[in-house]
Amino acid sequence: MPTKKPDLTSNTGGIVSPNPFWLASAPPTNSGPQIMRAFEAGWGGAVWKTLGQPIQNVSSRFGALNYGGKRAIGFNNIELITDRPLESNFREIAEVKREFPKHAVIVSLMVETEQEWEDIIARSVDAGADGLELNFGCPHGMCERGMGSAVGQEPAVNERITSWAKKYAEKYRPGLPVLVKLTPNVGDIVPNGLAAQRGGADGVSLINTIKSIIGVDIDNFVPYPTVAGKSSNGGYCGAAVKPIAMHMVGQLARDPVFNIPISGIGGITNWRDAVEFIVLGSSSVQVCTEVMLKGYRIVEDMIDGLEEYMISHNFQTIDEMVGKAVPNYSDWGNLDLNYEIVAKIDADKCIGCYDCVAACQDGAHQCIFPDESQGKRVPRIDEDECVGCNLCQIVCPVPDCISMVEVDNGHAPATWNQHLVGEGTLRYKKGSH
Repeated sequence: MPTKKPDLTSNTGGIVSPNPFWLASAPPTNSGPQIMRAFEAGWGGAVWKTLGQPIQNVSSRFGALNYGGKRAIGFNNIELITDRPLESNFREIAEVKREFPKHAVIVSLMVETEQEWEDIIARSVDAGADGLELNFGCPHGMCERGMGSAVGQEPAVNERITSWAKKYAEKYRPGLPVLVKLTPNVGDIVPNGLAAQRGGADGVSLINTIKSIIGVDIDNFVPYPTVAGKSSNGGYCGAAVKPIAMHMVGQLARDPVFNIPISGIGGITNWRDAVEFIVLGSSSVQVCTEVMLKGYRIVEDMIDGLEEYMISHNFQTIDEMVGKAVPNYSDWGNLDLNYEIVAKIDADKCIGCYDCVAACQDGAHQCIFPDESQGKRVPRIDEDECVGCNLCQIVCPVPDCISMVEVDNGHAPATWNQHLVGEGTLRYKKGSH
């Protein structure tokens, strides 16, 4: 009997799309023809490049961090919001909605005064927007003008402007969803997410880019990307920011007071990344940098991979997946300190490179040693000193050569929080020689 195909439809705060894959507000969503090509490729939604008072952008605009043979693992930009006339943008939004009525078109907005917010929201509604995204995250250029991350870093301002936007969204189209795009350039994301919620937002999207300098020309002493011999800090994105983004998404998803949907952004390059964001609480995911590097058609593999994952894990809808990992994201003090694993090396797979020896001796707990007693170079592990830190497995170049194996040490589970109140006995800690 054939397996029932899962339903990829996603709903983020009332914004419904045929799948959870959206283009983030950025150069790939700069115009109607681009977004129509993206929808033809399979993208479920798109957040239009931020509209406001059109500005003059600079040249050059982008920089990249290359590491370990991988190009552009990190990406930096100093580009600002749209530099195209608003009339052109709104005309193209209407054209896209006529051609693709079932796809989600979310309009990103960034202006200053309450009157400007009302005017641009009214025009977005007239153009047929399925939702609005308030850009409270841009970390360069706009924040110096009192917008972008200058708003996102101040919960009170975030709440006030969100309430304006929600008021005018309701005025011009009752029920029109409003998302707030949050800046990661804060010490704690939760107050900012809660501020958006109090302001009436129907959901949040995060993260926006991280304030950064991508590199410096050490011959001419100018940061990249250079503009007539000078530069500025920009916004960092790409695969390298994924762990930061997931942390912030998870922090909001697990907060007991926060209860509005999340659109996850930051370093998503494939279907696996998307699944990780979804099970950490995102009902949709937004992609930018990977599209800039490889084009719109990457969504085909993302859709296929997500479908296969859902079938293999018996998920029929996206909603069934959202937040599945959140209960297992805990404070450090609730982790079982008596749980124990040790490293095991498969001698048949080992190539004798001794990378694990160098890493363990110099960077961990000195429990892996050179050994040729088996007639080949297979490192020896002193399991009595192994703390199960995973470093050897991380540096090993051979897949599945080193595994981390649970040890039954006879100790009952105990957490630090239990220990503080006398309810948990901690086992002897290894690696303290």
